[in-house]
Amino acid sequence: MSVAHSSTVDTPAGPFTAVVTADGAVLASGWTADLDLLTPQIHPSLMPSEIIWRPDLGTVTKAVQTYHEGDLTVIDSVEVRQKSGPFLQHAWDVLRTVRAGEPVTYTEYAVMSGRPAAVRAAASACARNSAALFVPCHRVIRIGGDLGGFRWGLDVKRWLLAHEGSEGQEG
Repeated sequence: MSVAHSSTVDTPAGPFTAVVTADGAVLASGWTADLDLLTPQIHPSLMPSEIIWRPDLGTVTKAVQTYHEGDLTVIDSVEVRQKSGPFLQHAWDVLRTVRAGEPVTYTEYAVMSGRPAAVRAAASACARNSAALFVPCHRVIRIGGDLGGFRWGLDVKRWLLAHEGSEGQEG
């Protein structure tokens, strides 16, 4: 029986909820207070048998608060646990190398992920990312600066990019 914990904190971009394993790895996270919007993103093999609410998730909660206060690199050291096929696993690892304030296009992200012709697959890696913020899919935008999509809404994506010093344009 595996137990995970969840917590929601208020941020300038909206409520942020994380689901974290007993050993501190993020299974799912995003700008919502609704746990039911996060759990479907957890791979079945990683799904905890129980998720218990806690007011504070220690290192993860502190990282979320510190990021929103301006330390944009604090999220880099938080462990994330996602599972999928080899391309998505690799693409998520690559996404963690995209630096704050230096967004990349979906095309550039496909190249970085080793499959230059697979722009749709790169976009799918962003869409299937369960650990928003810690795996910063918000840092991938369309050619020309358009925001593209974001599970947690374009207002949140716009806020994050502005917070990181790189504003995208919706189009």
